[in-house]
Amino acid sequence: MGSPRLEVADEAVRKLRARGWLTGGVLRNAWLRGANLEGAQLARADLRGADLQGANLSWANLQHADLQNADLQRAMLERADLRGARLQGANLQGANLWRANLRYAQLDGAYLQNANLQEATMPDGSVHR
Repeated sequence: MGSPRLEVADEAVRKLRARGWLTGGVLRNAWLRGANLEGAQLARADLRGADLQGANLSWANLQHADLQNADLQRAMLERADLRGARLQGANLQGANLWRANLRYAQLDGAYLQNANLQEATMPDGSVHR
């Protein structure tokens, strides 16, 4: 049985997906600052320009998500699956990407100052030490 917080996050994401909001672009520029999306299934979500400062996206599935120009300052992305994610121009300053999977992610122009990349799988498949 999952944690109550995870169940609430999953239910919220299910409702968003049922309404087509994750794939239809409605979450572009969304204000999700501090949101608890731990373990959320956000594969292929369109989150371009979204404000996710301080959001908890640990264990989230963000495979092939579009996070271009998103604000992820101080976001918690521990063990997040970001394979193939589009992160061009994203602000990841101070984000915690410990053990995140960034394989094939596009990071051109992303701001990674003070980001924790310890043990993260980088776009080329190497593991950051």
